Amino acid sequence: MRSALALACVACLLVLLGGCARPRVQAPQSRPAEVRAQIVRLLPADTRDRAGWATDLYAAFAALDIPPTDANLCAALAVAGQESGFQVDPSVPGLGRIARAELDRRAAQHHVPAFLVHAALSLKSPDGRTYEQRLATARTERDLSRLYEDFIGMVPLGRRLFDDDNPVRTGGPMQVSVAFAEDFARAHGYPYPVEGSIRHEVFGRRGSLYFGTAHLLAYPADYPQMLYRFADYNAGFYASRNAAFQNAVAIAAGIPLDLDGDLLSYQGGTGATEAAVRTLARRLDMDPGDIHDALAQGESPDLVRTDLYRRVYELAERSAGKPLPRAMLPHIRLESPKITRKLTTAWFAHRVDGRYQRCLAQAHGG
Repeated sequence: MRSALALACVACLLVLLGGCARPRVQAPQSRPAEVRAQIVRLLPADTRDRAGWATDLYAAFAALDIPPTDANLCAALAVAGQESGFQVDPSVPGLGRIARAELDRRAAQHHVPAFLVHAALSLKSPDGRTYEQRLATARTERDLSRLYEDFIGMVPLGRRLFDDDNPVRTGGPMQVSVAFAEDFARAHGYPYPVEGSIRHEVFGRRGSLYFGTAHLLAYPADYPQMLYRFADYNAGFYASRNAAFQNAVAIAAGIPLDLDGDLLSYQGGTGATEAAVRTLARRLDMDPGDIHDALAQGESPDLVRTDLYRRVYELAERSAGKPLPRAMLPHIRLESPKITRKLTTAWFAHRVDGRYQRCLAQAHGG
């Protein structure tokens, strides 16, 4: 009896183990047509060419190998909605006036007389109009970027004023940084034929959605809310994580810091955050070189794996007597000739997050 019972128990155990060993059946992935249909549903009803938007956004997710979940789709759509209202090449009020003021500022900076600027703008550009005429009728950043390209390439004064550096730095419906797009394309490629240049691609819908989605979602970040990715989109990779780290440094060192997400000075020398961390060097058991090397990981996921990150939080939480956040909205004021109000990265993040939450509610039938 005991042997029979033992054999029965072994048999049952084998059945159970066999059941545990079976691969779990994963939920089937959504088909491309289903994802595109979902994007169409999530776009505002008055969006022009919703099918085109859905095609380009789905293609961006597929090329970047990002899961097209409702959360991810809504995040990308929220940024595009905030940045452009789903206009492929959004107009900027008073753009011609803003651009002319920038020309005059640079001319003064280079001690160029006003009559020389006027003479240069009176020249005919490659499209047959004078640069002055094109400047007066510029309505979008694409218009202005093309004007600057011609002005820098064809007019000696243009090269003197701009030094081959086109001052239009963002473009398209997701207002993507041209510099980011160029760097990302070099490192990861670009899934479409390039029409002219990566700069030109940024001003189109497919390019802007591709590079914008990459900037928003194609990097690892263990944030508790999408809100912090929205802040990073505005302020740079890991700015929210770095602002929280700066907060921990300030508490551990007893030194107030601007929580701007910049761990090193980009003007050279030792920045405020690095100087504050150095005051903790003995308690951290780290030398200045090790501290600098760790802070140099501020734009990568590796910062959280450094001894510096772990030890600073240990000191700060011991001092505060409580756990400290690993993500905070950076304290950055937005500055641009296009901005006429006092706006901040936190304002931007909350505005986008509001759109994101409404999109999620719509996706879930709310």
